[in-house]
Amino acid sequence: MKSGKAVGPDDIPVEVWKCLGEAAVEFLTSLFNRVLESERMPEEWRRSVLVPIFKNKGDVQSCSNYRGIKLMSHTMKLWERVVEARLRKVVEICEQQYGFMPRKSTTDAIFALRILMEKYRDGQRELHCVFVDLEKVYDRVPREELWYCMRKSGVAEKYVRVVQDMYERSRTVVRCAVGQTEEFKVEVGLHQGSALSPFLFAMVMDQLSEEVRQESPWTMMFADDIVICSESREQVEENLERWRFALERRGMKVSRSKTEYMCVNEREGSGTVRLQGEEVKKVQEFKYLGSTVQSNGECGKEVKKRVQAGWNGWRKVSGVQCDRKTSARIKRKVYRTVVRAAMLYGLETMSLRKRQESELEVAELKMLRVAEDTTPTLGDSKEGDDFTPGDFNIQTMIYEFIWLLTFISRLREINCNLN
Repeated sequence: MKSGKAVGPDDIPVEVWKCLGEAAVEFLTSLFNRVLESERMPEEWRRSVLVPIFKNKGDVQSCSNYRGIKLMSHTMKLWERVVEARLRKVVEICEQQYGFMPRKSTTDAIFALRILMEKYRDGQRELHCVFVDLEKVYDRVPREELWYCMRKSGVAEKYVRVVQDMYERSRTVVRCAVGQTEEFKVEVGLHQGSALSPFLFAMVMDQLSEEVRQESPWTMMFADDIVICSESREQVEENLERWRFALERRGMKVSRSKTEYMCVNEREGSGTVRLQGEEVKKVQEFKYLGSTVQSNGECGKEVKKRVQAGWNGWRKVSGVQCDRKTSARIKRKVYRTVVRAAMLYGLETMSLRKRQESELEVAELKMLRVAEDTTPTLGDSKEGDDFTPGDFNIQTMIYEFIWLLTFISRLREINCNLN
């Protein structure tokens, strides 16, 4: 568990256990064994603080545009990680689920979708995609449905009771800028901010979608982000209705306003998709897992957004990058972590054109020129640094960016092999 996280009501950060070393390991092992044997955790762990976080989109006065994050006991989170590790050994999640799975990430799901779209664009065939949005999905999961899905997934009854105990008599307060509410019970949904909740939700989705999901990439899930693809509009409409029925009969809710439909390589008169008589919003582009996919299969808009993301990151750290007292080593580390990471996100899933590569390069060189002009001499560099005095200049950073282009070229070769 990472350090520096907000603490729960018990005010015991994980750093305390890290500082205690072996003594903490012995104490926590004994404590967790007693909790497992008795199937009862300390009452203090049942309390939490709910903090609403704005999603940075929509009306700031609308409660639906906030995500509630629970600040829970760090010690309980360590206990949850122990339980999660044991559950993962016995539960198999379908390959269509990319969220919170080992060796899978958002990049894998984005790449699979882009490859599918490129194949249909190159073959001059239509591909119909529906991006399903679930309303307040973590807050809507019925507890009884969770226990049922755990048992159906093969979880031992003892661990079902252990997880049930985590949710029994759970209480929380809401904390915001104007104060804190009275404590109240939480009797539905999963704990937001819990270490175990993502895997529990993956188990629920795995069981609820068992009868309706198709092979990847025709069906892909990243937690509650669902993509349904088909060669015909009628088929994708039918599949969407099957998904709606499978989810809503078990307590979930498909959002009619946020579920969207996109047709790749669309011909005239391809029509629209309807859900229970309501027309699903048709779009020409969709932001899937943070990366914009376009109905024409191009990636120009996403490249521009990556450039913008890079500049946004640059503005956040410009105080460091433009400070003449900051060493080159620090500047380079901050730049790689904040700016370049934002620009690179999802680029390995695209087949970039020379013009688009140049667009990224020009943006980066503009930033690096400012950093280079305000970088002090490197006479204070220490032995072991991966540069020598005088090395940290624009030519060095250009070389690093050439390495990036080589990586993209290599990815293009892999894409050709897949096709």
